[in-house]
This record gives sequence, C-alpha cells and structure tokens, in this order.
Amino acid sequence: MVNTQRQISFYKHYFTDFYLEQTEKVQEKIDYVFKLLRTVQNVPRKFLDHLTGTEGLYEVRIEFEGNIFRIFCCFDKGNLIVLFNGFQKKSQKTPKKEIDLALKLKLEYFNSKLKE
Repeated sequence: MVNTQRQISFYKHYFTDFYLEQTEKVQEKIDYVFKLLRTVQNVPRKFLDHLTGTEGLYEVRIEFEGNIFRIFCCFDKGNLIVLFNGFQKKSQKTPKKEIDLALKLKLEYFNSKLKE
C-alpha cells in the first residue's frame, strides 16, 4: 500500500502568527483542510492549487462564512508540505506583496537547506 500521508511543516513564524489571529471557527476550518492535505491522495483544487506564474508555489484555500483565506506553501521531498505566510483575501486579485513574501520565504527555506 502506498503511503499517502503527507507531513506539514511551518517555515519560521509567519503561518503560526496568522493562525493565532483567527477565530476558533476559522482555526477549525484550517485544521480540517490540513487533515485533507495530509490524508487525501488527490486534494481537490478547491483546497490546494498551484499559483499561476510561480515556480512550485501553491496556495491552500480556505473559505469560511463568506471569508476567503489563503496560505502559501510548497512541496519538499514529495510528501512534505512547507507552509509560509497566510492572509485573508479581500479582493479577487491576490496581493502582490503576499506573493512576493511567499516567494522570498520559499527561496530562504531552500537556501537554508543547502547550508545544512
């Protein structure tokens, strides 16, 4: 049997800071989506999608009571998902500063691994 269990890790404090700012109900929804990411072989695009125009950057998508939240992440070594920054989406377009931060964190993450 193939192990579809994925691991989720947090790079630095960005995701944790975002998570702790959310209400208990939003945190529960985030936890639910993380459970899907960990256990479902083919995660629906509604919950995880590649960010167009970026190399290897994905967004975890969470909707709760009309609010939209996004958490940027990437894959490392197949079954490891590394989370970066999260934010509440207030318009159709994803803020460029959030994408830029995620790309910077992704680069930092992989560079730090090279030094290990």
